[in-house]
Amino acid sequence: MATKPTHEQGQLHLQVYDLRREARLRQARDWFAKNYIVDTLEDSMRIAAPGTENGALAMQVLSYWEHACALLNYGLLHEELFFETSGEFFFVWERIKPIIEARRKQFVNPLFLAHLQQASQRYESWAESRMPGHIAAMRQMMKQMQKQLTATAKA
Repeated sequence: MATKPTHEQGQLHLQVYDLRREARLRQARDWFAKNYIVDTLEDSMRIAAPGTENGALAMQVLSYWEHACALLNYGLLHEELFFETSGEFFFVWERIKPIIEARRKQFVNPLFLAHLQQASQRYESWAESRMPGHIAAMRQMMKQMQKQLTATAKA
């Protein structure tokens, strides 16, 4: 580890973690993990259209991780500590990545979820340098999870 987290970074890290425990965000994170599986913008609109309850759940998850990653990108959170203890943001990025460019065009916002993207790209490099094969294994696990969830939904 290059530097130790400061006391302030540690406190903020705990606050970011504590927010994840809030009941509505827990519900949104659970819904997102089980339901937000998209390959196209049309999939996203069908599953979580803006103005719907599911759309609100999806945006709560996306905006939470965008905010957390913004704190990280601006140096307010200690990067190594964040990466060692917070892999969920990368899972969220992997879920939204197939449609990010379409969303950015839709919102006319080339910076939509840019902090999440930047942090995820750094995390991928960080993880591969410390845990070779971890990202590939995580992606494989996500594919299996997606197959199971899709099969369950059809049953």
